[in-house]
Amino acid sequence: MIKKLIRVGTIGLLSTVLLSACGSSETGSTSSGASAKSEGSGTTFEQMKSSGKLTVGTEAAFEPFEFVKEGKIVGYGKDILDVVVEDLDVELEQLDLPWQGILPGLDAKKFDFVATSVSITPERAEKYDFTVPIADGTMAVLKRKGDSSIKVPDDIVGKVVGTQLGSGQLTALQAYNKELEESGGGVKEIKEYVGFPEAYQELATGRIDAVVNTKANLSGILKQSPDTFEMVDTFGEPMWISWAVRKGDQDLLDYLNEQILDLRDSGELAKMQEEWFGFTMDTPDSGYLPE
Repeated sequence: MIKKLIRVGTIGLLSTVLLSACGSSETGSTSSGASAKSEGSGTTFEQMKSSGKLTVGTEAAFEPFEFVKEGKIVGYGKDILDVVVEDLDVELEQLDLPWQGILPGLDAKKFDFVATSVSITPERAEKYDFTVPIADGTMAVLKRKGDSSIKVPDDIVGKVVGTQLGSGQLTALQAYNKELEESGGGVKEIKEYVGFPEAYQELATGRIDAVVNTKANLSGILKQSPDTFEMVDTFGEPMWISWAVRKGDQDLLDYLNEQILDLRDSGELAKMQEEWFGFTMDTPDSGYLPE
């Protein structure tokens, strides 16, 4: 039986500063300081099994993937994580961190892998290895319900649009805005937030006009506040959401892929998606990494 130790509650400014010392969320370098496992005693996966402890990094402010409810981390990603580690018989420590500390923390070996929603981008794929996708990460636009000035994604031209600082969503929005500018448009301003809950609040109060997030993530806020928000549509190329491991942790990557594919092929992943998103998503087992 899996032994679980969940550290809940976002680690605030101090952790952000400490982890930021390792580098930005896209370019953090490996630190020689404290690490999740000791150096030089086998691969991460081997150390994890021999020590009897698995430590993962999570941003539990990303409903319905991972979020805190009644003091516990829950969600779609948490359900997958529970299944993934069920047969390992290890103690699970799930660290709840701001997104800006997640990838630098992986670089610094603060935890064994990232068990949170990571959009696969070319820049990230150069630095990290990604599991097979757990969800469709295609981008979409959220607006206030009844706002007739935004009917299609292109209508964000001239608007103030919010998204998360240092995220794949920001990268996608910036690329989309460049296309709009080349066509003679472009947004008025892109506002970056530490977390999406703050962006949603700003949208609800009218301080911004729209929020860009993945369609899968927006399902959570739409279920929570159906009278406040509505989704416009998706835009851009298809994107995928996965978990991340350090380059070279091939045995760990193989293990995670096997568990995720077993869930997908057995139909269990679809059941989880229906529960948390209200719809199912087809996910590939190849061709999802940037070329």
